[in-house]
Amino acid sequence: MGRIMIKGKASPAHKEKFFLWINAVIKAIKKHISLIFIFSFNCLPLKNNKIFMFSYYGSQYGCNPKYITEHLLMNCPKNKYDIVWAFNDPDSKNERTNIRKVKTMSLRYFYELCTSKVIITNFRTTELFKKRKDQFYIQTWHSSLRLKQIEKDAEKALPKDYLKMAREDSKKIDLIISGCKYSTRIFKKSFWYNGEILKKGTPRNDFLFEQNEKVRKKICNRLSIPNGCKVVLYAPTFRNEGNLDVYKLDYSQILEKLKRKFGGEWLCLVKLHPHLISKSIGLQENHQIKDVTKYDDIQELLSITDVLISDYSSLIFDFSITKRPCFLYVPDYLDYIKIDRQLYFDLTELPFISATSNLHLLEKLDHFDSQKYTKNLLEFLKKVGSYENGEACKYLIKRIDEVCFSK
Repeated sequence: MGRIMIKGKASPAHKEKFFLWINAVIKAIKKHISLIFIFSFNCLPLKNNKIFMFSYYGSQYGCNPKYITEHLLMNCPKNKYDIVWAFNDPDSKNERTNIRKVKTMSLRYFYELCTSKVIITNFRTTELFKKRKDQFYIQTWHSSLRLKQIEKDAEKALPKDYLKMAREDSKKIDLIISGCKYSTRIFKKSFWYNGEILKKGTPRNDFLFEQNEKVRKKICNRLSIPNGCKVVLYAPTFRNEGNLDVYKLDYSQILEKLKRKFGGEWLCLVKLHPHLISKSIGLQENHQIKDVTKYDDIQELLSITDVLISDYSSLIFDFSITKRPCFLYVPDYLDYIKIDRQLYFDLTELPFISATSNLHLLEKLDHFDSQKYTKNLLEFLKKVGSYENGEACKYLIKRIDEVCFSK
């Protein structure tokens, strides 16, 4: 057999094409192997009390799936449900001793997924979830209400591959949860879905109705926050164009302003979007500024927050449950709605106070009117038709009971 000789050195462009081809081949092989596992395991019987959960593709123990799990463990008889969580790194979740854990995309992962009666997630599932006829898929999404347009409403801004995956995922859904009437309308209009919607609130927000000093102290101790210290949380969303200047806050001035306005000692927590974890490493931490970007549970952070500063993130609507002050730092507002996403609300329609520069934000903090803010907030919650009352988990578990045990 003759040898094929390639003269000269391969150019960087050729090398890149070669490695892309190799990666595509490996990906295709993995996919086909996974499909063999899936179709094999789909021949096995379902376990009627098994619930399979994952949050943000296995990256964390948080959001709605976490709070559904906690409610099940606290309120249901032991062993009534077999709860399985999928994590990218199960060993990092060793403190979770009361749930079974599997590694995403492992053989065990596919077995547990294929034989579970109920599947619960907060994001889209991929083509490697081949839903069975008698399985029940609950899509909890990851917001009670949202400012940024999503799915069909944001088709021009979203990648084609994602849109294809999202449409296919919607065909599998049996139940979506909704936090308010406005959200229900969005799901019906933009989610390619016309099935059952549970209009009882958002499971992760039940936690924000609980004013538990012991829990607050536990979270503060975990974050080394001194007893009695007040907390301002800065939690912005991600920008597609990658401009990091929009995240630059004058922390020292803000902390000084908060101290003068509200009294007490203040500390700033900074939680950047997961896509910006590498950038948060450069954050200059000190005794007044803490980087909590890697902290799994945003609800826990919101629960100990006295003042929130965000932007276009949906967590501003979760935080509204606490009735505490929320400010929107949006120096790139016009660019954002032009380049990233259109919004469901004009900022002037929101009860939250927006600022377009550090100086502007300091002025807004200085002139904050608590009574006016609360009045505007309550009017807004009435306008969007909030379902939130701290009992979302209870109603969802009742529905899960029906699915798993009704003959």
